[in-house]
Amino acid sequence: MSAVLSDRLKNLLDGPAFIVVGTVQPDGSPQLSPVWVKRDGDDLLFSTTVDRRKKKNLDRDPRVSVVVQDPDNPYEYAEIRGTVEMTTEGGRELIDELSLKYTGKKYAEFNPSSAQDAERVVVRIRARKAVGSL
Repeated sequence: MSAVLSDRLKNLLDGPAFIVVGTVQPDGSPQLSPVWVKRDGDDLLFSTTVDRRKKKNLDRDPRVSVVVQDPDNPYEYAEIRGTVEMTTEGGRELIDELSLKYTGKKYAEFNPSSAQDAERVVVRIRARKAVGSL
């Protein structure tokens, strides 16, 4: 069963708020990464590369937990738990869209060394549960 995100949370995610993504390491310990995010309905999308630890963790275990805090009021937060689906289709387009949202520049302009990046992946989080004050 999918979670429905509150309008307040959706509005926050539509702005330049960072999320922190938690994945499970091979030894069972947590791995956390702050990332840019885009909302698609009640799903969250972020970008990574095929060689990153979080991608490898998600290949093995698609469960994820995400925390987002209101940058204007960090006591307001939400935790979103769910599972992911991943594809390389649209990977370059998503990182450009996210970079424009967060920096005002295409990704190659913001991060010139990105030309050496591995293939990009679109990670779609299907929210199962959302808790917190947002």
